[in-house]
Amino acid sequence: MSPRHSGTDATRDRLLDAALAVHAGDGPDGFTMSAVIKASGASSGSLYHHFGSFDGLAAALYTRCMSRLLDALLAALEPQTDPRAGVEAVVRAYLRFTREQRDEARFVHASAAAAFLPAHAAAIAAAKRPRADRLAAWLRPHLAGAVSAPMAEMLVIGPAAETARRWLAGDPAIDLAEAETVLPPRVARSVLG
Repeated sequence: MSPRHSGTDATRDRLLDAALAVHAGDGPDGFTMSAVIKASGASSGSLYHHFGSFDGLAAALYTRCMSRLLDALLAALEPQTDPRAGVEAVVRAYLRFTREQRDEARFVHASAAAAFLPAHAAAIAAAKRPRADRLAAWLRPHLAGAVSAPMAEMLVIGPAAETARRWLAGDPAIDLAEAETVLPPRVARSVLG
């Protein structure tokens, strides 16, 4: 890697890190191009050079956060040989990621209906697809009944995702420690039959 390319990657990462910090600190309303530029120390030209637009930056941050979440799920799932242990590991990994990487989890959940998603949906899906396919390929032979890859993902991840969404929103009734105990065996029973 050339030093110039290394600096380019460093600027890109600095912008993404600053964007996450701004979103975490100021919320969706404070998540603006000027706030990210100020926090990163980069120029608007650098932001446009790397991401094309502020929406492009937001889409890249969403892709990075979602990729890290899926990587955590796969790291928990793929070593498992028992289907029940695998499903339970995925549910626990999702909840653990939410607790330990709260800012990234919050960005993923806050972006679910964001204005930037439609314009970047194809690129986001392309980045997500290899990881989601690995998850579905591991799960598919073990699921009760024929289920498409997206539905397999929803069956296993849906309860953890909704729990995470509510916890991140500050719902006082949601306790992630309780969820890590209660949800995994019940999700496994529901999807494995």
